[in-house]
Amino acid sequence: MRHFLLPLLLGIVLAGCQALPPSGGTQRDDSVDITDISDEPDRDIGRVARQVDFPEDEYAALEKTGNAALSGRLTLDTASGTVIGAGETVSVAPVTTYSAEAAEQALAGRAVERADPRARAYTHTTRTDGNGYFMLRGLPAGNFYVSGSLVDPTSDQRRIVIHEVGLRNGQHREIQLKR
Repeated sequence: MRHFLLPLLLGIVLAGCQALPPSGGTQRDDSVDITDISDEPDRDIGRVARQVDFPEDEYAALEKTGNAALSGRLTLDTASGTVIGAGETVSVAPVTTYSAEAAEQALAGRAVERADPRARAYTHTTRTDGNGYFMLRGLPAGNFYVSGSLVDPTSDQRRIVIHEVGLRNGQHREIQLKR
């Protein structure tokens, strides 16, 4: 069960909803995992309450799309070697006071309440290929949290990897999303 919850947590934490395939296409997938959005009040049981309210003005100043791109590889260095994040979700969320709180909680191993639905329009997600590589196109300029998770075989626990990245208009950055 834990292996399922942490990737879900990442998407929820960073408010991911816009899905782009690893090929970097630009289509928008408006479907949302039913475990992410629910009217059930107990969906947030066991989660840390958010201390930061959704900052409407901060998000209103952000672009949702652009012409920047981000690619890289998701890996985890463990005592038994490097683990490749094949078939894992990578999320790219703008750095805001709201997402910073969620990232801090996630790195501390705590699940935070689900993100406000308005934040999802600013978060991009994709899946890694069989070798852990990913590509996202159509990103706006700005500062972002790039995150993913994978299982550490030495502990059988999911480990979150989060890096902060800055993008300029038209820039293509490559990163090593590793821990």
